[in-house]
Amino acid sequence: MRIVSGIQPTGNLHLGNYLGAIRNWVAMQDEWTAKGATCLYFLADLHAISMPHKPEELAANTREMVAALVSCGIDPDRSILFNQAQVPQHAELQWLLNGTARMGWLNRMTQWKDKAGKNREGASVALFTYPVLQAADVLLYNATHVPVGEDQKQHLELARDIAQKFNNDFCPEDAPLFIQPEPIIPPEAARIMSLREGTAKMSKSDPSDMSRINLTDDADTIMAKVKKAKTDPEPLPSEKAGLEGRAEAANLVGIYAVMAGTSVEVVLGQFGGQGFGAFKPALGDLLVEKLSPMAARYRELREDHAALDAILAKGAEKARALAVPTLDAAYKALGLVR
Repeated sequence: MRIVSGIQPTGNLHLGNYLGAIRNWVAMQDEWTAKGATCLYFLADLHAISMPHKPEELAANTREMVAALVSCGIDPDRSILFNQAQVPQHAELQWLLNGTARMGWLNRMTQWKDKAGKNREGASVALFTYPVLQAADVLLYNATHVPVGEDQKQHLELARDIAQKFNNDFCPEDAPLFIQPEPIIPPEAARIMSLREGTAKMSKSDPSDMSRINLTDDADTIMAKVKKAKTDPEPLPSEKAGLEGRAEAANLVGIYAVMAGTSVEVVLGQFGGQGFGAFKPALGDLLVEKLSPMAARYRELREDHAALDAILAKGAEKARALAVPTLDAAYKALGLVR
């Protein structure tokens, strides 16, 4: 079994990034490696250049993401952690698969329509074809399973279609080259909202640093942000239905539930009837307890570029060893002389 998943490198990581994606990667690593599976986690820096970007920020963000993943529990000795740019076989296989993918398939991709907006003529070719690179990302390693959220189901189906057509067109019936990967539906990612506006997602682009808990925040900063988080004057309800129409209260209770590994109902059973003067310090203490060890490791590791580069180089070497045989077989199947 091989599990493959990628994430675009982003800087200024915050609580929403951890609870929305990173935590699930750690859980998958622990669960699947115990079953004997190989987990490959990559930083999708090749995907990142499909949109306008600043090169120096992309390099810095790639290292920051490695620091965050390792600090939060990804073990480079148990998982293969690397960035695409160091494994050129991703881009090579994408080009080979471009001959199999069809324009009509790509035109139906909803994310292409969403990201390109009304200015499709001005969008990059990379943005249009990046679902083919996503297919290459997983087919290159003969991934058996790929974790997908709602927004990525269509792309995995495309990867399966490309694999099937390539096998049908270029491989003996009894010796297909590509495995059709199966989806893993991870636990629903926690949707963490801004501490200043309960209807807006927690985001690094928010001009107010008080709107988010950064992974670099120390204990005093975390507590200060929680205590100043926007709320309403009413006490917490005893039942979940009482949070309807109270976005900020629902957000803070939801954060507590996720960090404590429990349900909103259990949290309200404990704090129902109490005001935020009692709840906020409890939430702050919980966040400090859970995040401080990771934050301390993250602050230390993100400054050690040599260590981060070594982690990526080690992972890329392992990934290339798995990728080369598949790529060589694809060249041969297409009749390309190398």
